[in-house]
Amino acid sequence: NCSMVLKTLHFITRPLSDEEGNFSLAYVITIHKELEMFVKLLRAIYMPQNIYCIHVDDKSPKDYKAAVQNIVNCFENIFISSKRESVVYAGFSRLQADINCMRDLVHSKIQWNYVINLCGQDYPIKTNKDIIQYIKSKWNGKNMTPGVVQPLHMKHRTEVSYREYVHSGMSYVYPTKNIKAKPPYNLTIYFGSAYYILTKEFVEFILTDARAKDLLEWSRDTYSPDEHYWVTLNRLNG
Repeated sequence: NCSMVLKTLHFITRPLSDEEGNFSLAYVITIHKELEMFVKLLRAIYMPQNIYCIHVDDKSPKDYKAAVQNIVNCFENIFISSKRESVVYAGFSRLQADINCMRDLVHSKIQWNYVINLCGQDYPIKTNKDIIQYIKSKWNGKNMTPGVVQPLHMKHRTEVSYREYVHSGMSYVYPTKNIKAKPPYNLTIYFGSAYYILTKEFVEFILTDARAKDLLEWSRDTYSPDEHYWVTLNRLNG
């Protein structure tokens, strides 16, 4: 019952200020468990002028997927990713899940300004307005994806080839004995957070640029590629 969902959970139904109404955020939220925590997160970050792509792990139980779908159906600006991955911690599937949502978001009718990625165990400590004002004050037109040149103790993540073992009970990433080729275009690999705030222009670049596509392909058998992919591309000249 959608009207009950909106009313009992106190979802915000109109922009709380002109500034917020004129600055839409996109969210990528990857989830696989704890429905109640997801609902609390969604309620805390929900604004009708924003847009939300939810990636539900393909390994999640059917009743969990159905419950998420029922909630999503109550909102025009929330949708489930059109392509689902069986996500493995530190695997390429985690990065692919974000990219699947980005592909959907760039075709959205809502003209969003920045995209923020979250997992189901996140929770905001700032309001929507605070986040927008912070982006505008320091980062207008720039990406937030900090990082450093790949440290020596992380070289193994991209020097040998890794594989994903996917199983409903236990999934993990394991190293092989295959040595990887050097990065495409002789790129310097940077390492940073898997979490970001990115401009829409940067997202469109990631989905279309040959260097971005080739780095994505090269990253397919690395360890935790989401910790080097965004930050490396953000360091490219221009």
